[in-house]
Amino acid sequence: MTLPVITTVRTRLTVLTPERACLMLDFYLRNREHLRPWEPVRDESFYTLDHWRQRLRDGYSQFFDGSAVQLVALDESGECVLATCNFTHIMMGMFKACHLGYAIDKEYEGQGLMQEVVGAGIGYLFNELGLHRIMASYMPANLRSGALLERLGFEREGYARDYLMINGRWEDHVLTALINPAV
Repeated sequence: MTLPVITTVRTRLTVLTPERACLMLDFYLRNREHLRPWEPVRDESFYTLDHWRQRLRDGYSQFFDGSAVQLVALDESGECVLATCNFTHIMMGMFKACHLGYAIDKEYEGQGLMQEVVGAGIGYLFNELGLHRIMASYMPANLRSGALLERLGFEREGYARDYLMINGRWEDHVLTALINPAV
């Protein structure tokens, strides 16, 4: 199995190797305040090169053991992360499903880039890995995320109270899923 390289109109998606940890660190430093309302509280170690080297080592291993595909969308030069698109908790067997999470650089929000990136990632998971279901959740206040998932064809399946600890407090989430029409 080789690392994916998925080309979209504006990006190239791949799984970053630990040697490229500086790209992830740069993305999260640039977007620290932008992402704060939608993510867990991050301690200062999250914003270090050592953290990102280890995290990319883990992601690389998870790709090869089949438990996750953590994609980054790089610009044309391959030197700047524009967005992330993570498919985690991949379970095969009779379930063939995973969870989806994503983030976009504040400078690219509202330009259709996240739909382009997540759509390409979904295509890879459905067509190359044969997954049947991709699940995603979003906070009701995150209207952009809800609209994105709807445009991508995700259907609402439920509502979970106090579902995830986000920015220091338990937040409700809308639960959605997308079923692979080809499987």
